[in-house]
Amino acid sequence: MSKMSAAANAIREDQAGQVPAPPAKKSKALVYIISLLMLAAGGGGGFWYSTQGSAAGHDAHGKAADAAPASGKAAAIYLPLQPAFVVNLEDAEALRYMQVDLEVMARNPKSIEDAKTHMPRIRNSLLLLFGQQHAFELGTRAGKEALQAKALAEIQRVLKEETGSAGIEAVYFSSFVIQ
Repeated sequence: MSKMSAAANAIREDQAGQVPAPPAKKSKALVYIISLLMLAAGGGGGFWYSTQGSAAGHDAHGKAADAAPASGKAAAIYLPLQPAFVVNLEDAEALRYMQVDLEVMARNPKSIEDAKTHMPRIRNSLLLLFGQQHAFELGTRAGKEALQAKALAEIQRVLKEETGSAGIEAVYFSSFVIQ
């Protein structure tokens, strides 16, 4: 037993000067490396999808880039008529003003370009139309919708005379103030 105890004492003496090492922790570096690899793979996959999707005629959301909407119509294109129209309204009792912001809508880019080209004449016709309105008529939704229809007809008339095509499909009020 003395030999065993001497050997055990020798082992204890060798270990007595050493502090026991804590159990090995998982390396944070490994977690960071895995995270970076996953981000790079996701980014690379997204880049590949976006470049392959556009090469096939699709946008980044997987929709056909040049295809018509589900309704079969081309996408709407809007053109704001700026600056806002400000006119005196016909009112015998008081001085009344109307300020209106308009946007026109077409589905053909050429129609929008035609409207831009003939904007001075369009604005003139609309100013004349708006100046003939009465405040009491424009106080209702029906009155505003009637003015909207008249404005569309006026714009289409000008474009038809200038280009041979009415082009503009709708007129929208984006601001409407009567004072």
